[in-house]
Parts: sequence; C-alpha cells; structure tokens
Amino acid sequence: MILHEQLLQILAFLGFSVVLVSLFQKLGLGTILGYLAAGILIGPMGLGLIADFQFVQHIAEFGVVFLLFMIGLELQPRKLWSLRKTLIGFGGMQILFCTVVFTVIGYQLGIPWASAAVVGFALSLSSTAFALQSLAERKVLNTEFGRASFAILLMQDVVAIPALAVIPSLGLVAANTPSVNWGGAIAIFIGLAISSRFLMGRFLQVVAETRSRELFTGVTLLIVIGVAFLMESVGLSMALGAFLAGVLLSESEYRHELEADLEPFKGLLMGLFFVSVGMSVKLSLLLQAPAMILSLLVGYMVLKGLLIFAVGRIMKLHSQAANNLSVYLVQGGEFAFVIFGVGQSAQVISADWTQRFTLVVTLSMIASPLIIVLNEKIQAWIACKSPAAGGREFDKFEETNNPVIIAGFGRFGQIFGRILRTQDIPFTAIEHDTEQIELLRRFGNKVYYGDAARKEILEAAGIRNAKFFILAVDDVETSNRIAQILKEDYPHVQVFARARNRQHNFDLLDAGVKSIRRETLDSSIHLSGQLLIAMGTPEARAHAIIERFRRHDELMLLEQFKVRHDQKSFIDVSRQAAQQLAQVLKEDAEKTYIEPQAGEKGPSDVVVGGPPRSDVH
Repeated sequence: MILHEQLLQILAFLGFSVVLVSLFQKLGLGTILGYLAAGILIGPMGLGLIADFQFVQHIAEFGVVFLLFMIGLELQPRKLWSLRKTLIGFGGMQILFCTVVFTVIGYQLGIPWASAAVVGFALSLSSTAFALQSLAERKVLNTEFGRASFAILLMQDVVAIPALAVIPSLGLVAANTPSVNWGGAIAIFIGLAISSRFLMGRFLQVVAETRSRELFTGVTLLIVIGVAFLMESVGLSMALGAFLAGVLLSESEYRHELEADLEPFKGLLMGLFFVSVGMSVKLSLLLQAPAMILSLLVGYMVLKGLLIFAVGRIMKLHSQAANNLSVYLVQGGEFAFVIFGVGQSAQVISADWTQRFTLVVTLSMIASPLIIVLNEKIQAWIACKSPAAGGREFDKFEETNNPVIIAGFGRFGQIFGRILRTQDIPFTAIEHDTEQIELLRRFGNKVYYGDAARKEILEAAGIRNAKFFILAVDDVETSNRIAQILKEDYPHVQVFARARNRQHNFDLLDAGVKSIRRETLDSSIHLSGQLLIAMGTPEARAHAIIERFRRHDELMLLEQFKVRHDQKSFIDVSRQAAQQLAQVLKEDAEKTYIEPQAGEKGPSDVVVGGPPRSDVH
C-alpha cells in the first residue's frame, strides 16, 4: 500500500512536470516557472497529491548540490582572475547596492537587522537559469549588456556560496544550528586540494580508460555526494562542499565529461527542487493580503530595476543597454529560495516573512517574461518613431534594382565592394556606423546609413530585386538576426556570410546560410604556410600541408555542427578529428618527397599523401 502511494506521487510529479514544463516552454515562459506551477498544483495548497513534503524537500536539496558543483566546474580560477574587473565592477556593485537598499527597507518593515541583511542579500540575486536562458533564446548573450548580465550572474553565484555557510551562524537559537568543526573543514579542503592536484586526474584517467560510461557516471556521482557528505559532517552545507569540489576539478581535462554525465541528474533534481518550492508557495497569502503582496512585488521589481540600471550607467553602458540589463535581471533568483530555506531553518528569518518573500520572488519570476516582451515591444515602437539613437534619419535608397546588397561596409565588406566595382557590378552598401560612413564618403564611396536587421530597411534597399546578399556586419547577434530574416522572408537571395568564429558559423548554418567564411581563417592559414617555409619546409609541401589542413577543418566543422547540442559527442568528434589530422600529416611526412623541377607539377597541383580521406572529420 505504501509502495502504491509512492508510485502515485512519482507519477503525479512526472506527469504534471512534463505537461506544465512543455506548456510553459511553448509560451516562452521557461522551464523554471513550469516546475513551480507543477509544485503549486500537486502541493498541499493545490490538489494535495504529494503527502510526504519533507521527504521531497530533502531529495530536492541534491538539486542545489549538483547545480553548485556544475557552477564550480565553470569557475576556473584563471578565468575568474581574468574577469575580476568586470565581476567586481558590474557584479560587486549590483550586489552591494541592492543588498544595502533592501536591507534598510526590510528593517523599516520591522525585520531585525540580521534578518533584514539576509533578506536584502537574497533579494539582490537574480535567476541565473532564467536570465541566461532568456538571453540565449533571444541571441543577445554576446551583446554588451549580455556580457554584463553574465558577469553579474556569475558574481552572484560566487558570493552566494559563502553566504550559505555564514547564514546559519546568525541564527536566533544557536542550539538548533549545528556547530562548525572548522579544523575538520580546513583539513577536508586541504585534502581535496592535494587529491585534485596529484591524484584525481590520474584516477579519472584510469576510469576513462575502462571505456565504461556507467562507471564514469558512478564515479562522478561518488565525488559529488562524497564531498557533500564530508562537508555536512563537519557542520557546513552540502552545497558548499559540492561547489569546492567543482572549483578544484575545474582545471581537469575531464571537466567536460563530468558536466555531460551530471547534466541529466542536475536537470531532474533541480526540477524537483523547483517543484518543492512551488509546493511551499502559499497562494492563500495573495488572496488574504493582495495589496501587501502586490505592493511588495511592484516595489521590489521597480527598485531593483532602477538600481541595476544605475549600475549599468555607472559602468559606462549606454541607456538602452543599461535598460536591457535591468529588464533581464529584474526577477528574483533560485538562490533566494535556498537562502530563505536556510534562514528559516536556522531561525534567522521568521516563517511568515519567508512565505511572503518566497511568494514575491516566485511572482517576480512569473512577471519577468512578460516584462521582457513588453520591453521589446516598446523598443521596437521607439525605433520606428526614431530610427537612430542620435536622432538622424536613415538614408533613403536611390537605387533599388541592384543585384547585390552588402550589409556592413567595414574592413570585410569593403573588399567585396572594391572587387565588384572592378567588374562594373552595381551593389547597395548598408552601414550602421555613422563615423564609418562619413570616412567612406570622403573617399568617394556611396554607402547608405541604415540598420540591415530591420525588414523595412531591407525592403527599401530592394531586397526583393536582389539576387545576392553579402552578410559582413561585425556584431554576431545582428548577423544572426539578419540571417534569420533572410531565411524566413527572402529565401530567393543567395547569402555569402562572414563568421566571427566557429559558434557563429554554426548559427549561420542553422539559419540556412551555405556560403560562409570565418574572418581570420584564410589569413592565419596563409601566414602559417609562410612560417613552415621559413623553418625549412619545401614550399610545395608547405602549401600541400596547408591545403590538407583547410579541407580537414571544413569537414570537421560540418561534423561538429551535426552534434553541436551534445557536448559529449562534440568533444569526441573534435578529439577524433585532431588525432586523424595528426596521423594523416605524419604519414605524409614519412613518404618520400621530391621537390618538383621546372616544367613539372607546381605546388598547387601536388597532392601529398594521396587523395583526401573520406573518413577524416
């Protein structure tokens, strides 16, 4: 009978989660809100399908443990050090401003100083999962405000870890808070540092050599749960232990394999964690005191948005970027739920205020997607009313029947223009940088001022009459947006695109672009060939090596594109390709090579090592 009830609870969790998460994703509201909604429905305040709420909470804690381990894996010490100015500037300032203001307001609401400080810090945090997902879905993560958002979220994650260890010591009833064995904690940390430096790499190598995916996954789980248990045994949080383990393994060559193995567990357990949060949300509070809850919600989001906007302006972001920064980070974060839970357990925060603020953070996450959409609508309306930020109107196109349109007339697009002029082929050049346009016009170039990422500008430029489109804009996000517009609305146009890097190349392939060239590939390959010649390699062989490398790299890129969403397979393909290239070039070097004489085949005709191998990726 007990087993029957447990199976029903599992079915309720999985069934409601699958349906609601799918629905919320289709609505563009994100998976987190889907899990929260599932928790509200099956929890005691909803249908009451889950009876053992405490057991669910204990299991859900492991979701936070795995999340922090994954965050630790990403926080390589050298990477953090290189980002220190951005982290401290954007992230440190945002946390400080928000924490201080919310702490003062909390104290004015009658919350003791220690409790108000914990509440203020919790409310200063934003949702890493939600914000990054929203930025990635809209392809704005590589923009100026996208990078600033990432810096703030990263700093919040870093600061939240020690906060989880400190909060229990602020408890009003010390007897309920286990004492910390600091000597044991230091010993564990030193042991972890030594083992990760000298033992763990070799141990993981031995495990990897067994080629057993199940064994590697089991070892990964053992590491995470084992370190979490050690930290819990000395009075510190399991999450802190998992985070430290992740940081110490972040430099390991097996870091990506660890991430790939833990991703399913992290996703499932984090889903369970958010379901447990939803089960604890008391919607009855909203019905009992709607004015108070809505006032707290509106005041929280407006004030937090203004503070983040101020941080963006202080850090020299222009107004629109600072506005976008505040819009994407205005919601409360998942760590707030964790901090409220820890604070209530240690009796730092009262149960009443915990329930209120948990509801406010949940409602802020629900409102956040709507605010993002509203912000986009407002910006689009403003753009239509005032096309240029400086008040300058976009140019009116005089010629709309040219067969070629060049979007972006910088150092890359100008090469196309110069070559087309030599062949008397008319083209229309569009550029968004006013200073660049003024410079080009001094040299007699005819360039139109406009934003090629807007359909009305493309229409005015004669996109329906064009046959070829040169996508040479510098900004990756803008380039991807233009490529998507061309794919959806103007499929008759053949696109030739410039890619910033491999990931940009993948995005353009996704958008249906077939003719793509990475901007530094040709120059770096050509210069590498000159280096080989200067070091004594015969010229014909150097050219053959470079050509072999070019063909191999293009084949590998296509293979990587097929598995780009599977990190494990992506790494495997990359490693296999690198090994195959090294083997092919080694075989070529071992073969007898004769420098061509006058009248014989030149370097461009020489094939070293036979025809290209079809199995090279």
